[in-house]
Amino acid sequence: MRSVLIGKGIPALFAVLGILLIGRWINGYLRAPAPAERPLGTHQRGGSAALANQPSTSPPAAGASGGSTSVSNTPGTLVQSGITVLDLPGDWPRFRGAKSNNISSEKIPLARDWAPQGPKVLWSVNLGEGYAAAAVLAGRVYVLDYDQAAQADTLRCFSLADGREVWRRSYPVPIKRNHGMSRTVPAVTPNYIVTLGPKCHVLCADPITGAVRWQHDLVREFDTTVPEWYAGQCPLIDGDRAILAPGGKALIIAVDLASGKVVWQTPNPQGWEMTHSSIMPMTFKGQRMYVYCASGGVVGVSAKDGALLWQTTEWTINTATIPSPVPIGDGRIFLSGGYNAGSIMLQLEEQGGRFAVQTLFRLPPSVFGADQQTPIFYKGYIYGVIPGGQLVCLDLNGRQVWSSGNLHRFGTGPYLIADGMIYLMNDTGTLTLAEATPAGYHPLAQARILAGREAWGPLAIAGGRLIARDLTRMVCIDIAKH
Repeated sequence: MRSVLIGKGIPALFAVLGILLIGRWINGYLRAPAPAERPLGTHQRGGSAALANQPSTSPPAAGASGGSTSVSNTPGTLVQSGITVLDLPGDWPRFRGAKSNNISSEKIPLARDWAPQGPKVLWSVNLGEGYAAAAVLAGRVYVLDYDQAAQADTLRCFSLADGREVWRRSYPVPIKRNHGMSRTVPAVTPNYIVTLGPKCHVLCADPITGAVRWQHDLVREFDTTVPEWYAGQCPLIDGDRAILAPGGKALIIAVDLASGKVVWQTPNPQGWEMTHSSIMPMTFKGQRMYVYCASGGVVGVSAKDGALLWQTTEWTINTATIPSPVPIGDGRIFLSGGYNAGSIMLQLEEQGGRFAVQTLFRLPPSVFGADQQTPIFYKGYIYGVIPGGQLVCLDLNGRQVWSSGNLHRFGTGPYLIADGMIYLMNDTGTLTLAEATPAGYHPLAQARILAGREAWGPLAIAGGRLIARDLTRMVCIDIAKH
């Protein structure tokens, strides 16, 4: 009896095993990894500024808005080149620099004019379509790129010295082209780098090796609504915490850098959503706080525990809130925007531990507004490019001190201040150098450093080098005085 059962059972046993193996093969096929990474090292060294780029080919498609993604947190893929990185001086560790004011505090003297061919190009690299810009620390340049071929957010680390790619960490996130793809700046310290991807995936990695420390999916965990044209908020690192504004279930959260655990979260009973604006830290009356422009208004929350300190609905922009708050000092906060929003100056007041906010003045966009870039407060004045493209100097009473005029326009390109000068990029990659002074618009030099379009990514300065990008290319130029 036993031998008969065994004889009849062997074919059945092999049939079951065959089914299991086929199922496992199909499952493995469906979960196959993303396409292989492109080889490292797609960069060019040296050359004239005019040849640092080639015109972009495929224009961005419009219409596809952001949404939830079914991609779960995954360490993804790490590719390393093994090159040695020089620990060069200079840093720009997050959006708007170390002090979040878009002003370089480095003491390296910078050139006040350029040769006819423009400043020297030290290196350039190809990037995926977008406006994501550089953070710089310890001789390394970090960009959260998007790899369209692999359909993956890709954090790339380059050598500041020569532009060679040190490593790249990618994780799969399929998105459609929607006026570019990437558009945020990482925040980096000696031990951590934090990024926010187009569909609100947060990655914390080791800045030296690229190893993943932790990840969060804000859509899945906090019901975040991905902004139209994808996330533009840049993460903030403050002490031992990463500060983010997911909206949805929590207006603002603090995440412990070492563990990845959410330390506190600010309630969001009004359901305000994430915008393209970034969180700015400030201190008033001894209270450190984070100021954020959410979809329904502006808030200030305690840096200690996330408690809501104040809020106002006096400032909202219907289409897209892009520029970030600019703390002026003495409890004043300057806000500006596009889509005919103009600008507003808020004033905080504190009485008995409670905060109130009032409006000091409003300005129409013809006096001061900001389509895309955040203005700069420098030595008692506010500098910014208003709708229409003119550079404007504004005093703290809302009076326009001067404008660059109709013959000097800069589109919606980025700008920063260093060594008493303002560096302004126009839409197509022409860099202008001018005095940062209330005495008037005084240009010093001009050069074409990129040859593409939509050169909108924020600028970065580190160690006498300026890093800029257009839609598909990043360039590093020498701006030091020699």
